[in-house]
Amino acid sequence: MTRKSTITDVRPAGAEHQVVTVVSKGPKGKRCYRRTPCADCPWRVDAVGVFPAEAFRHSASTAYDMAENTFACHSSGTKRPATCAGFLLRGAGHNLSVRLAYIQGQIQDDLDDEGLELFDSYREMAIANGVDPGDSVLAKCRD
Repeated sequence: MTRKSTITDVRPAGAEHQVVTVVSKGPKGKRCYRRTPCADCPWRVDAVGVFPAEAFRHSASTAYDMAENTFACHSSGTKRPATCAGFLLRGAGHNLSVRLAYIQGQIQDDLDDEGLELFDSYREMAIANGVDPGDSVLAKCRD
């Protein structure tokens, strides 16, 4: 499977982390996405504190109404980028790019939370990971 990926932005998020914005499509327009949350997926309630608050500040726009950028799986990396399963399960309801991908059949109904406790919204996840509830980056997040 060949994927075409372009890194459009890299922002530092603490001493050992960064947020990388990648635009990618698989063959014939298929979207690459994880089916289940990984072991330290930030959407997992039991993974609080794995990533710095700044990472959540950088990624907040993925939860804005009609957003076209998506929340990528950190485990997939930049060589084989994929959309995060936790995001698709809990944070993508208002994301235009994800809604269109479902309509176009690029994302299927094959996601599974495996019984894991996930945050109900991006805002809830970001606050639990140290973002101030009054931070302006959360103002546009849809719950």
